This record gives sequence, structure tokens and C-alpha cells, in this order.
Amino acid sequence: QSFKLLGFLDVKKVPCARESVLYGSVGSLVVGLGHFLVTSRVRRSYDFAVGGFICTMLGYWFYCRYNLAQQRIRQRMIREGMRNRILFEGSSLDPERKQTGNEGSDS
Repeated sequence: QSFKLLGFLDVKKVPCARESVLYGSVGSLVVGLGHFLVTSRVRRSYDFAVGGFICTMLGYWFYCRYNLAQQRIRQRMIREGMRNRILFEGSSLDPERKQTGNEGSDS
């Protein structure tokens, strides 16, 4: 089953959404409870908990999306390298082929 956050964000299909919400929940609990234990002010602790949720969720969202973009770039580079390896293997453009001095001359 899919879980939609705020009615439009499908947490199951969007990359990094599930982890961001989970880490945001933990961050909210830690910040809110920590503030309550220090100050014993309930309403202010709720405010800090909401702020902790937003900051933790957005922070992990950007971190996760950055790593996902880096991974996709590396995958694209590897794919192109493999395609070039297959394309140039055995030809004169193959960088692994040993070049000898008499390849260019027929006589």
C-alpha cells in the first residue's frame, strides 16, 4: 500500500522520502523531549519538536538526494565506459592494445 504524506507526496515511490520522514520523526522526538527535560515548558517544547522535525527531514532529504545524484552520475560514467570498451575493443583506438612500431607500415 502507498502512504501519501500531506495528500500528494507518495512516500513509497519518491526516493529518499521514507527515510526523511523517519529521521525527521526521530529528530522531532529528540529535540522536543530534550527541550522539555531542560526547560519543563510543554508548549515551547512542541514548537521545538516541529522545528526539529522540519530541520531533520529537510537536512536528510538534501543529503540523500545529493548522494543519489552522485550515484547516478557514477553509474552513467560506468555505463559509457563499458559501451566504449565494447565499441573500441580490438581496434586501433583501444587504449589497452599494445602499440608496436611496425603496425602502420605494410612493407
